[in-house]
Amino acid sequence: MKIKRFISGLLESNGYVIYQQEGGDCFVIDPGYGARTFIDFIREHSLQLKGILLTHHHYDHTGAVKKLKAEFSCPVYMHRDDCDIYGKPVDVYMEDGDTFDLEGEELRVVSTPGHTRGSVCFVSDKSKVIFTGDTIFNVDLGRTDLEDGSEADMRKTIIDIVDGWSNDMMIYPGHGDGCTMKTVRRINGEFNDIVNER
Repeated sequence: MKIKRFISGLLESNGYVIYQQEGGDCFVIDPGYGARTFIDFIREHSLQLKGILLTHHHYDHTGAVKKLKAEFSCPVYMHRDDCDIYGKPVDVYMEDGDTFDLEGEELRVVSTPGHTRGSVCFVSDKSKVIFTGDTIFNVDLGRTDLEDGSEADMRKTIIDIVDGWSNDMMIYPGHGDGCTMKTVRRINGEFNDIVNER
């Protein structure tokens, strides 16, 4: 899998274009700002946008959705539990365990509530990558003090799901740089606090 990261907006949000080859299919994950940068990249590499995948509803991860959808007429995917607060059109409600095919590579939806009720991560076992949105970053975890966040849900997500990811999995978060889960276990104090207190 090829991964192109775009950093944009005051909050320096990460958005991603994932694809296998020039002229092939692609998905966009969390286009927060800078719709034109996504559009230009997709056009430059002759990619076919199959869908916009959203890890959660916050504007810094969804702000460019409208322009991308208008440009490429592609479906927008979000977990059902985030759609009411999002309040904008969503074409397909994702559920835990749903999969997307990227030219033979499977991307799996994993429900990870905590930052929002409908937060999800996207996992490729083949490439050993996980797009984590604002669930977990390299050095800390996503906030749980916003409108529909839950500290209890976040703790459960970390213990039941994230701690099960192997050290060689690479996380691509919604803010900041990616790293392996081995590095997360070494430098992420919030993650370790939860794991060690269970």
